[in-house]
Amino acid sequence: MKISICSFSFHRMLAAGEQDIFQYIKDCKQLGCTQLDPWNAHLAQLNHGADALHAGANPDQSQHLKAVDDEFLERVKLAADEAGLPFGCIAVDGAHIYEDSEEARNSNRQRAYRWIDIAEKLGASSIRIDSGGPSQWTEEVFDIVVEGYKDIIARAEKAGVKVVVENHWGPTVDPDNTVKLLKAVPGLGLLLDSWNWAHGKQADGWLKCAKYATATHIKTFRFTEDGQELTQNVPAFCKVLLENGFQGTWGVESVPADGNEIEGARKTIQLIQRSVS
Repeated sequence: MKISICSFSFHRMLAAGEQDIFQYIKDCKQLGCTQLDPWNAHLAQLNHGADALHAGANPDQSQHLKAVDDEFLERVKLAADEAGLPFGCIAVDGAHIYEDSEEARNSNRQRAYRWIDIAEKLGASSIRIDSGGPSQWTEEVFDIVVEGYKDIIARAEKAGVKVVVENHWGPTVDPDNTVKLLKAVPGLGLLLDSWNWAHGKQADGWLKCAKYATATHIKTFRFTEDGQELTQNVPAFCKVLLENGFQGTWGVESVPADGNEIEGARKTIQLIQRSVS
């Protein structure tokens, strides 16, 4: 069974200085992961813990997540190799496709190129780039998003990296928008988040998008003493994925209400394992 933890699951530890990318690698190894799925804040030059918290709460305003240099990346790759953990999906904030101005779009595009380069250097299999844009696309905005994805996919393919979109924020929290985008962009994969849907759209999101999923973020927030998640039906989500032939990595993105991020990730892994066994 392939299992991973998106490092956003540890964003409060990152902000508090309790975990950096190297400790993340160690924690993933200890928790039984088979690959590494870093959020790009773990690979960014953070001046203050608040930078990570702001990025976590405002993915559409995360352009301040400036990537580390290549020398640092070499150390990261060595640490991952020593742990025996390959890099899977790098979840990138601050490089989304759509902004209102062409200047802002071009600036984001350059950041996307840099993160694709980083994914290649780390040997990551995929990279999440958000679509951006208003909650509902106009034809003009949609065309810009489609062409933007085609551009970064062409660049990523040369690097051996797959580009995925996530139902994360903006228009992609509507499952119909996500499906429309996936159908319009050859080669675009889907990082399917169990939780990030517009109000009342979760069931539609699972049923309409599961067949496109190449990776997952399984959200958890609150657990009972016997390990059940109270916020959403994780076993049902896993069943829908299995029924649609999901063969990817079961990715954890836990956000524990009690603040214990290590235990939140551990309990989520255990719940997924029970759900797919």
